[in-house]
Amino acid sequence: MAELLLELLSEEIPARMQARAADDLKRLVCEGLKKAGLEFSSAEAYVTPRRLALVVDGIPESTPDISEEKRGPATSAPEQAVNGFKGSLPKGTKIEKRQTEKGEFFFALVEQKGQATSNKIQVLIANIIPDFHWPKSMRWGEKSFRWVRPLHWVRPLHSILVIFNGETLEFSLAHMEEGERGVDVLDRMTRTRGDATTTGHRFLSPEPFSVENFADYKAKLEEHHVILDARDRASIIEKEAGKLAGKAKLKLKDDPGLLAEVAGLVEWPVVHLGSIDADFMDLPPEVLTTTMRNHQKYFALNDAKGKLAPKFIVVANTETSDKGKVVVAGNERVLRARLSDAKFFWDQDRQQRLDSRIQELGGRVFHAKLGTVLDKVERIEKLSGALAPFCKANPGDAMRAARLAKADLSTGMVGEFPELQGVMGRYYAQGDGEKPDVAAAIAEHYAPQGPNDACPKSPLSITVALADKIDTLVGFWAIDEKPTGSKDPFALRRAALSIIRLIVENGLRLPLGEAFAKATENFDDTLGGVSKTFDPQDLLGFIAERLKVHLREKGVKHDLIDAVFSLGGEDDLVRLLARVDALGAFLETDDGENLLTAYKRAANIVRIEEKRDKKPYNGEYEINLLTQDEEKNLAEYLGDAAGSAKDALTGEDFAAAMGAIAQLRKPVDGFFDKVTVNADEPKLRENRLRLLGGIGRALDQVADFSKIEGGER
Repeated sequence: MAELLLELLSEEIPARMQARAADDLKRLVCEGLKKAGLEFSSAEAYVTPRRLALVVDGIPESTPDISEEKRGPATSAPEQAVNGFKGSLPKGTKIEKRQTEKGEFFFALVEQKGQATSNKIQVLIANIIPDFHWPKSMRWGEKSFRWVRPLHWVRPLHSILVIFNGETLEFSLAHMEEGERGVDVLDRMTRTRGDATTTGHRFLSPEPFSVENFADYKAKLEEHHVILDARDRASIIEKEAGKLAGKAKLKLKDDPGLLAEVAGLVEWPVVHLGSIDADFMDLPPEVLTTTMRNHQKYFALNDAKGKLAPKFIVVANTETSDKGKVVVAGNERVLRARLSDAKFFWDQDRQQRLDSRIQELGGRVFHAKLGTVLDKVERIEKLSGALAPFCKANPGDAMRAARLAKADLSTGMVGEFPELQGVMGRYYAQGDGEKPDVAAAIAEHYAPQGPNDACPKSPLSITVALADKIDTLVGFWAIDEKPTGSKDPFALRRAALSIIRLIVENGLRLPLGEAFAKATENFDDTLGGVSKTFDPQDLLGFIAERLKVHLREKGVKHDLIDAVFSLGGEDDLVRLLARVDALGAFLETDDGENLLTAYKRAANIVRIEEKRDKKPYNGEYEINLLTQDEEKNLAEYLGDAAGSAKDALTGEDFAAAMGAIAQLRKPVDGFFDKVTVNADEPKLRENRLRLLGGIGRALDQVADFSKIEGGER
């Protein structure tokens, strides 16, 4: 068994693309090996800012010999078919005629010797590399070949590094023409011993060096100031940053996303501690952390009380003779300039009340067909007032919070730091003396912005957040800008999921149909005519589909969701989910499982007979035609169960509704044991089919049992 080592050295790969690129390289090579009939024991991909590397171990040195018998056409087949079969076989293959049960046929024993794995790998790489997908790629020089950044050539003939079983497989892209793949370039590939060359850190160890295998490659890279594994680089950064923070009696602020990003920016992480000027510490902490994190990739530090400290961690990609003094001073100077801008905006913005900026939103287009941001503010202001009672919020405060929600878009701070929209609005509202929950709603009305984002809990914040997102969905639905396939340019799926989470996680009894109607009226007031094109049922269907996805991700069985959703007409998500939960609990009982089986049996009988007779059996059965005790018993229980289930559903006691229909189990079993449905007498047969149809009607009050696995009609 042999080892394959592949490295592609380039200019800096953007950190956001690195993990995906490593996964793609591993996937493509592994799939290619399996397709070529080559098994392997392990595969691992690595990425640094300047290189993609892959090691695959346990690959056989050659493909196995193949001996395969192929049957051709009958000996009586046309000559063209016989010649075609013979032409498809390797030269020298023996062909014989053989008698079978279906007549005489040609047979051939095809024997193929195994091929050297190295040849397969060359073709595999030649197929993968030119077609490798990057979110953004480029050409350079006179080459037609594309890559994320220019590849570097430290090996002869502009080749990439490929070592298989200690042998260098030289794969050159120097003369590859656009559109060439695989075997097209094999004649321009060579295989030699030795000269497997790469290079280390750009500044600390730029000289080329040779490697023999992956272990040698990884060890020598570290000797040349390159930590190959991103996890190791992240661990070093976290450990060294923690040490520096501890010495300063501070604590590193946990930020896994930033840690992963910074690990993708350096090959040789060197951690330093910098200081923030005291003049900037009166800025809101979000301003400081946003500036450091998003713009400079610095780590924030907290003091013993959990407050932001006037220090930061910066990670350099090189060592310096002065132990980082110049590096730290330079980063402090850059941060000082950015924070000076932030302080200027902070001071300037507070000279003007937040509500005085609302009219400026009239100059910002929300969407060409949906008006300005001011139009949107006026709509969500009205909608917030209508939704407030459902959210147990004060309507006046809700309308005030909605009125101010977007005003900070007109401030200098948000213009410079868009990530702070909402956050700055809260600070400015607090400074203007607005109520605390009004100020909080301004900051929280954008949430939740993703599946991992916290959901607002304050009634006022919930109200404005719902109004904002419902207005967005209704508006884009009205102008027919719905998501299609994988395209969702206005993030409407995310808005729908946010609405679902706001309602479900806060237990809101909000009828969405009514909320959509209110939103439509507001569009008619500001733009006119939206109600003529808006289909509320279509939007409710979209919400339902997103809810299904949300529930499936939480482990709820898809068929239970479909069974409840298929009833239609339900726009109270809390009530709908309670019904799903009750149905799931019921089907886990013996009564539920057996009743589902009985439902399936009854539904199938009715369906088959309806198809044969070409008429439905959905009418009411006649009591005077019930002759056997078992069918009379079933009819009695059907009436009681249907009535009890209906009363329980009206009271939203879904567990009781399930319990009511559970009473049908024994009479249904008794009916099937003793009663012949397809009786000889036509009227008796029809009446019994209608009685069976009554089972479905009774159960369908609580859920569409045909949607449940095992309960298909």
